[in-house]
Amino acid sequence: MNKQEKTELVKYRIAKARQTLNEVPILIQSNFLNNAINRLYYACFYGVSALLLDRNIQAKSHAGTKQMFGLHFVKTGILTEEANDFFKLVFELRHTGDYDDYIVFDLKEVTSLLQPATDFITQIEAILSKD
Repeated sequence: MNKQEKTELVKYRIAKARQTLNEVPILIQSNFLNNAINRLYYACFYGVSALLLDRNIQAKSHAGTKQMFGLHFVKTGILTEEANDFFKLVFELRHTGDYDDYIVFDLKEVTSLLQPATDFITQIEAILSKD
C-alpha cells in the first residue's frame, strides 16, 4: 500500500468511526442497548485501527489491537491511562453483550458511555491531524 492509499484508508476508518458512533443514539432511543454497546465499541475500534495504521502498527485481532494501542499510545504518554481504561471497558462490555447469555445493559450505563466514546475518537482525530 502506498502513502496515498494509506492516508485514504486512515481517513475512511475515522469516518467509519464517526458514522458508527452516530448510530448509537438511534439504537438507544429504540431500546437496542446491547447493539448500542456493540456500536460504541466498534466506533472506538475503528478509531484505534486508524491510529495503528497511521503509525504502521499491525494487530491481528481485537485483543491485539487493544494491546498495541496500550503499548504504543498509552505507555508512551501520547494518550492517557483513562483512554486506555475506557477502550478496555467497551471492549469487555461488547464481548459480554455479544457472547454471554441473558445480558441486558442498563439505559443509564449505555448513555453514560456515549460522551466518553465521542471524546475518545476526538482525541484520536487530534493525534492524526498532528501527523
